[in-house]
Amino acid sequence: MKSRPVQHARKRSAHSAYYAQSRSLCAAALISTSLIFTGSALAQDLSQPQEGFSMRVVPGAQFDKLQLPKISVPEGEEPDSSTPPTGAIMSPASPAAGITPYADPRAPQNAPLANQNELLLEAQLTPDSMPLEKGLVWRVFSPEPNAEDKLPLIATATGGTASFSLPQGSYLVHASFGRAGATKRITIRNASRHEKLILDAGGLKLSAKLPDGKEISDKFLRFSIYENDDEGNERSLIVPNIKPNTVVRLNSGTYHVVSNYGSANATIRAEIVVSAGKLTEATVEHNAAEVTLKLLRDVGGEALADTSWNIVNTNGDIVFESVSAYASLVLAAGDYIAVAKNKDRLYQREFTVESGKNEDVDVFAKAENEVDSDQID
Repeated sequence: MKSRPVQHARKRSAHSAYYAQSRSLCAAALISTSLIFTGSALAQDLSQPQEGFSMRVVPGAQFDKLQLPKISVPEGEEPDSSTPPTGAIMSPASPAAGITPYADPRAPQNAPLANQNELLLEAQLTPDSMPLEKGLVWRVFSPEPNAEDKLPLIATATGGTASFSLPQGSYLVHASFGRAGATKRITIRNASRHEKLILDAGGLKLSAKLPDGKEISDKFLRFSIYENDDEGNERSLIVPNIKPNTVVRLNSGTYHVVSNYGSANATIRAEIVVSAGKLTEATVEHNAAEVTLKLLRDVGGEALADTSWNIVNTNGDIVFESVSAYASLVLAAGDYIAVAKNKDRLYQREFTVESGKNEDVDVFAKAENEVDSDQID
């Protein structure tokens, strides 16, 4: 039979071990809780800077359900230090089966750019010219059409020299410089490539003037550029509605240029050659003038409103139509008839346009100028 002092000593030892484990677990729980709150505060501070500090609970952390593991020690027995208490956290000495203890940098999933190769692209106007530093648009396509029978666009870049990171395979590379462009098929293997595209392109700058050398107002002047091939009297339009003195970038070749002075019949056509690596400046000459038409009751009177106008050339073709008190237009040099209609009455006047001589043409609503509609038809 054991003595009473020995039994008391054993109980005190067991209770001391129990309290030590409890304090250790409480400290671990408090440290874990402190770390969660600290991480939450840092996340709040980084994602939404503010003057004060606001505590935010990390989603998923249920602090109200945090419980300490229960440790039961039978009375009169010492806890076995070799067996961890129920609920205690253990650090495994070795990783669990099937779990890699580190990220292998050679694994494909950890090196997404490992199979990428650099494609460096440059474009030149001619084989002997310097690479272009701006104004280029690069497009990289897959050579295989998609379900819509279109080439999928893979990558784009603008400016001058361009660099793309692409996996091995074949690609169609297109470089555009204004209306000029070049396409090249490029195959990438397990190495970087440096390719040059020769655009074989130049520039075209268009302007117009009158026979006496006078400049034509830009607001009346426009140009259009067509392909030179005339198939079935239909040319393909390349660039419409170009303002004067605008540089248009084109592939080398011959182009059909149309210059319109106004919107009536003052039109000039020309064949112009564009040379690679050069700026071609072309000036056309218009034999035309600006005309303002008015229907008046008396000399110096006000123009009559609700007047419709028809301008007819010597061949009987209507070259201009308008409904306004004033009709302003540009006409090629030649002879014309102005027909004005006001309140079911028709008045007409013959006039001549001289190149470069702008003038007002007044038609008077007088009996001597009135005509029957049958005469006009």
